[in-house]
Amino acid sequence: MKDLLYENIWLILFVLWGLPLTYYRSKFRKIVYHTDHWLINIQPKFIRELKALFGFYHPGDPDFIKQRNFYRFYLLIYLLLFTAYLYFK
Repeated sequence: MKDLLYENIWLILFVLWGLPLTYYRSKFRKIVYHTDHWLINIQPKFIRELKALFGFYHPGDPDFIKQRNFYRFYLLIYLLLFTAYLYFK
């Protein structure tokens, strides 16, 4: 019973933290690829997005730095959550 509760808590944490990921990623990709079209969310383009995430690309938008730093923080918390799951498993 304890293991089932333990696994469910991690699942709930991952789902709750992951729900806004699609919104934040969409917003970030729209800035990087200079578009407002929804199709950017399903297109298999990753190179420019990864370069922008790690600081090797700057599209010149003043909102870009703010959004990039927030997205980095969001993904860092996701990574820490996953690491904690693996460590405490």
